[in-house]
Parts: sequence; C-alpha cells; structure tokens
Amino acid sequence: QVHLVESGGGLVQAGGSLRLSCAASGRTDRIVAMGWFRQAPGKEREAISCIAGSDGATYYGDGMRGRFTISMDKAKNMVYLQMNTLEPEDTAVYYCAVDGLGCIASLRTQQMDYWGKGTPVTVSS
Repeated sequence: QVHLVESGGGLVQAGGSLRLSCAASGRTDRIVAMGWFRQAPGKEREAISCIAGSDGATYYGDGMRGRFTISMDKAKNMVYLQMNTLEPEDTAVYYCAVDGLGCIASLRTQQMDYWGKGTPVTVSS
C-alpha cells in the first residue's frame, strides 16, 4: 500500500506560478513511476507528467512540456510539479499517482496503482 498526499494548490492569477508537492509513504520501494494528472470540471482527466523512480527520467503528456516541470527527491519520497505561466485553462484538481509500471504506459493508460486525493488549482483571469 502506498499513501499519497498532495499539497501546494490554491488560487493564482494568470501568468503566475505554483509548485505542487506529493508526499509518498508506505511501500515506496514498489514505486516505479510517479506521475501528475489533472481533471478540470466537466472534462476528462489529463496526464501531465511522469518521472521514473529508478533514474529520474521524465516524460510529459501531449502539450504539457514547457510550462510544467516534474522533479523528485527520492530520499524524501517526494515528487514535485512546477507550473509556470499558468492560464485559466489550467484550473483543475491535480492528482499525484504512482504505478508499478513504467512512465510511458502510465501516461498512456492512466491506470495507476495508487492515487492521492488531489489538490485544487484555480487560475483567475
């Protein structure tokens, strides 16, 4: 069992930045990939980014590279999502998730093993 807790969401003006954090606990030795996803009201969930636990290789969903940067502190079992130049369209609940599979499959299928409860991000115009 892996427990995930996201933090760092909130209200920000368009053009601003936020850094989301995700703390993992429990059987973190089983984590192969850690990812960020988001779901806006009335829309399907989107894959933002994923980082491989073994070597820190990063992967991004379609259209997500550039304004979003994923990173991790493996020693602290933390994963981060730096979000820059935020737009009102980025308003969503942001979720951290982990998987025993690799990042490519994780981003494509979104079939992750464990999910956090999410942290809301609201970008005002």
